[in-house]
Amino acid sequence: MQEELNQFSKNQVWKLIPKPDNVSVIGTKWVFRNKLNEDGKVIRNKARLVAQGYSQQEGVNYDETFAPIARLESIRILLAYASFKGFMLFQIDVKSAFLNGFIEEEVFVKQPPSFEDSKVSYHV
Repeated sequence: MQEELNQFSKNQVWKLIPKPDNVSVIGTKWVFRNKLNEDGKVIRNKARLVAQGYSQQEGVNYDETFAPIARLESIRILLAYASFKGFMLFQIDVKSAFLNGFIEEEVFVKQPPSFEDSKVSYHV
């Protein structure tokens, strides 16, 4: 979890400010996942901080969404095409990925659970 928060600091993702009046604050939660090796043994525990999207309302808190995922079928097609054409493919493991676009509106989220700053616990 600390590694995830360090990435946020490194990428200057947010800053703590007093909660403005009349704004919606989105909650956050930790999502945990075990990374396995080829033998099925746990080699790393991963934690990601995510926004609790179920507290948002379309048209009020957001207009569109984006989820960077690849379907298994797409990967299979890519591998088959690369094999047929003789392309060389590489795999990378991304520790932390951030979208490079700018958000036009301000978004206010709660501090991460178990990592609230006790001096300014009311900040968002």
